[in-house]
Amino acid sequence: MKMSQTFIEGTRVPVTYIKAGPCVVTQVKRQDKDGYWAVQLGFGERKIKNTTKPLQGHLKGAIKDNKAPRFLREVKLDKEPEFKMGDVISAADIFKVGDALAVTGTSKGKGFAGVVKRWGFAGGPKTHGQSDRLRAPGSIGQGTTPGRVYKGKKMAGRMGGERITVKNLIVVSLEPEKSELTVSGPVPGTPGSLLILKKIASGKLEELVEETPQPQIHEGEEEPQALDAEADSSEVGRQKEEEKE
Repeated sequence: MKMSQTFIEGTRVPVTYIKAGPCVVTQVKRQDKDGYWAVQLGFGERKIKNTTKPLQGHLKGAIKDNKAPRFLREVKLDKEPEFKMGDVISAADIFKVGDALAVTGTSKGKGFAGVVKRWGFAGGPKTHGQSDRLRAPGSIGQGTTPGRVYKGKKMAGRMGGERITVKNLIVVSLEPEKSELTVSGPVPGTPGSLLILKKIASGKLEELVEETPQPQIHEGEEEPQALDAEADSSEVGRQKEEEKE
């Protein structure tokens, strides 16, 4: 939805507001029929007239008020799920404050980009006549052997628009009534894009803030280190004068 900031034990933390659910169960895949256990979840809504007839038949148990889910995603499981067709799953059923998440989404598209922006190349020297080679890629291969450029060579091209997963984001707050949760840090994509949230660990919110020692200031007192340094310097000067004499 958007980014903001919050304070946890006096430490400012950047956060992202995410609309998480409610998700409706549109299909349950079984081990004996499909070869694995999985649950298909539907999120969002769109009008029936914008949904194809085959998809309407597939979503027959999830269509309510002439609205069908807009997005469908599958979640694999290790055992038989407790959910059935048409059940509604909210964020509060899965997550709690302090949990660590892995957030997957499609990153922002940045268009055609050079090697300096796309891959972090250093570019060429700025002097010795190379006024037009500052951001050039340089050599891209060897010689007669192999006589070609290897696949996967880092070169200029379209940047962004890829599937990105950001791990270890902490759930800062959770509002079950609005189906909203707040996670620490940024997430891939633009506002309004689809995200997949996966719980990877349970924890406490206090773990997000690292304890850093606060500087102690005493007014009206001199620093003892400075006094020791002055005393040491005066002692060294006195010894040098005695050696000269």
